[in-house]
Amino acid sequence: MIKNKKVIFEDWGLLDYQEAWDRQEQVFSEAVAIKSFNRTHPDEEKQTTNTLVFVEHPHVYTLGKSGKPENLLLDESQLKEKEATYYKINRGGDITYHGPGQLVGYPILDLDNFFTDIHLYLRTLEEAVILTLKDYGITAGRYPGFTGVWIDADNEKARKICAMGVRCSRWVTMHGFAFNVNANLDYFKNIVPCGIDDKDVTSMQRELGHPVAINEVKENLKQHIAVLFDMQMV
Repeated sequence: MIKNKKVIFEDWGLLDYQEAWDRQEQVFSEAVAIKSFNRTHPDEEKQTTNTLVFVEHPHVYTLGKSGKPENLLLDESQLKEKEATYYKINRGGDITYHGPGQLVGYPILDLDNFFTDIHLYLRTLEEAVILTLKDYGITAGRYPGFTGVWIDADNEKARKICAMGVRCSRWVTMHGFAFNVNANLDYFKNIVPCGIDDKDVTSMQRELGHPVAINEVKENLKQHIAVLFDMQMV
C-alpha cells in the first residue's frame, strides 16, 4: 500500500451538527470507497486521503451506539427551551454535549497511513490534548478505564475536559473529540456526561479563570496532532 502522510486541514467554524455529520459521512465514504477499490484492483491502487476537521456546533446532545437514552435528562419541550437539538449517532461512547466555545475535532484518517491500532489512535489524540493543555500550564491526564482527558485524574476531584468517541471502518476513522475551551458548562447539567454520574466536567476557561483565545488553542492542538501522528498538514 502507498502510505499518504498528508492531511487536509479544514476549519468549518460554527456549523449545524447535522450538516457537519453529512459532510463527515461524505469524506469518510469516499475514503472507504477507495480502500474497497484497492482491495479488488491491486494493480490500480489509489492513494487514500486524510482530513482533519475543526468545528464548533450550536447547542446539541449526541448519543453514541452504546449510550443509554435516559442519560439525557431533558424532554423534547425542554430541549427547545434550551435551544438544543438531540441526535443518536454511530460513534462509540455514551452521551455528550457540543456547543459554542467547545473545540470539536473530526479526524477522518486512513489509519493504514499511520498505524492500525484503534487504542493507540485514541491514546494519541488524548496525548495531543494533554500537551495542548500543558502549553497553558494545565496538568491533565487519563482516568483509568475511560477515554478522554481529565484534570486531577488521580483523585476524587477528577473532572473531564475532553470527551472522545470514534467510529472506524476498514481503518478509516470519523467522529473524534470534544475539547471544552470556553464551553458553557451549564449544558452538561442536563445529561449524565458519557454515562459517568459521579464526576464533574470542566473547561480551560474554568481552570484558568478567564476565557481563552480558541483560535490559538486550535493552532497549538493542530501542531501537536501533526507531530504525534507524523503528519504533513496541508
